[in-house]
Amino acid sequence: MSLAFLILGGALLAGFVNGLAGFGTGLVALGLWLHAVDPLLAAPLVVICSVIAQSLSLVAIRPTLNLSRLWPFLLGGVAGVPIGVMALDRIEAGTFRAAVGAFLVCYCTVMLVSRRLPVIDVGGRTADGAMGLAGGVLGGAAGLSGALPTVWCGLKGWGKAEQRAVYQPFNLTILTWALVAYASQGVLTAEVGRLTLICLPGTVLGVWLGVKAYGRVDDRQFRRIVLWLLLASGGVLTATNLL
Repeated sequence: MSLAFLILGGALLAGFVNGLAGFGTGLVALGLWLHAVDPLLAAPLVVICSVIAQSLSLVAIRPTLNLSRLWPFLLGGVAGVPIGVMALDRIEAGTFRAAVGAFLVCYCTVMLVSRRLPVIDVGGRTADGAMGLAGGVLGGAAGLSGALPTVWCGLKGWGKAEQRAVYQPFNLTILTWALVAYASQGVLTAEVGRLTLICLPGTVLGVWLGVKAYGRVDDRQFRRIVLWLLLASGGVLTATNLL
């Protein structure tokens, strides 16, 4: 029963964050789920819940979709997913979480204490594709495809709708691809299915609440919310490894 409440609570919180910010299922849920679930179960569970949450909240940004901005991210991301999946059983989970967490903590701390947030728009579509590739690798390895593309979109200085119109469909596409890869490798076991059924109501309710909250924030508030969420997620990932 305590395991079920932990899984359900993680799904509710992660669904809310996803509905509000357009990303974050893995970054939020893993901090809770890894206390009770093996990483080989947690990774596909994150991907499944991410796909569900992204599909439900996509309606919030559908009018602002921009394929000309999106395709370099998608091309790189699709190429990166198989690399991440192959690395799934070859990486040390604690070291991986600590590295991702430390990066997020350092980056977000600098951004939040800066009086004027920088705008960096260099490299064009090549840089966008490289960020997509890195996101695909992280997505295949641990369902964390959103971290780097989200950071990159924020650095470009885009508004909340412009950011979500790129990184949210990117996340949905990459994580769907990762889910197919998991299925082909037999990772989607009966236990993963049982945990998914526990997560489902929390994910749906959380996304609905998050989308409602998204409509109430402006661009500046949205950018700072994203930074705080990334900072908190990085802290959780780092602390989990230390503990």
